Amino acid sequence: MNAARRAVEVGANCFQIFSSSPRMWRAAMPPGEQIEELRRFRAGQDLRPLVIHDSYLINLAAPDDGIRGKSIHAMRGELERAFAIGAEFLVIHPGSARQDPVEAGIERIVDSLRQASQGLRPPDGFMLLLENTAGAGSTIGRTMEELRELRGRLTPALPFSVGYCLDTCHLFVSGYDVSTAEGLGETVRQAREILGLDNVAVIHTNDSRGALGSRLDRHANIGEGQIGLEGFRRILNHPELRRKAFVLETPVDNPGDDQRNVEQLKALCRKPRTATKRSS
Repeated sequence: MNAARRAVEVGANCFQIFSSSPRMWRAAMPPGEQIEELRRFRAGQDLRPLVIHDSYLINLAAPDDGIRGKSIHAMRGELERAFAIGAEFLVIHPGSARQDPVEAGIERIVDSLRQASQGLRPPDGFMLLLENTAGAGSTIGRTMEELRELRGRLTPALPFSVGYCLDTCHLFVSGYDVSTAEGLGETVRQAREILGLDNVAVIHTNDSRGALGSRLDRHANIGEGQIGLEGFRRILNHPELRRKAFVLETPVDNPGDDQRNVEQLKALCRKPRTATKRSS
């Protein structure tokens, strides 16, 4: 509930939360009165969509049976809380196959999510979103082709729709140059042809401390990283992206950073292109 109020305070019209601590396996369903209060508040403020991000501990592709078992149990809890809270989207990191081939990891993700969702009845309009990764280590989902393959396997196996969440920082450090007009155009073209832009529901809007192709997952405030203000102006105003839900995951190093980032995005949406020097 505090996150919803804070979203309104900073001028946001959609928001993302963790439904439990992202660094603990133990989780509980929020009290019913809190869920109802959140639903009423969102309706009154027209605050949508509500996006839930899964726990950082979950690895549905893990070759270790113990970790995967905990991950399946935790993912079921994520789904149950998302349904109860009324979230439109649940964003998940596909996971890491560790030393195994990507194909084996994808098979485990499909089996894990099938088990986690068994017997559940999702509300109308709910969608699970696969997030692209920065590409470090053996994580699955660095390329759009891997995301498409995973969604193709999941769609017939799950009782709810599956789409995508694209993270601008992850795109950039995994080799998609969204910082330039040419690079953004090529990235959008690939997303259209490989993923289908109608399936991309949310864009995590983060500048990048890492260089292009570095696979370094370090977010920066808008305009303070390698993508830069002009890069985000083009992203936000791109005719095929501008109606997506843009969700900030930028650092809050100083009081008010969250509001400043929201205001920066709004300003970039309003202002025409200028000769502003690209931040680095």
